[in-house]
Amino acid sequence: MKLASIAFVAWYVISRPEGAANLVNNALSGLGTAAESLSQFMSAIPN
Repeated sequence: MKLASIAFVAWYVISRPEGAANLVNNALSGLGTAAESLSQFMSAIPN
């Protein structure tokens, strides 16, 4: 199953490089947003 997943990712990157780049960009943007939200939450907790 792991090999099939790697093969699919490789095929997707080769066949649709713009789509793969957008997917990575959106994923990293989502992680940044989650980190910012977590930071705000931690700042709001009283000491």
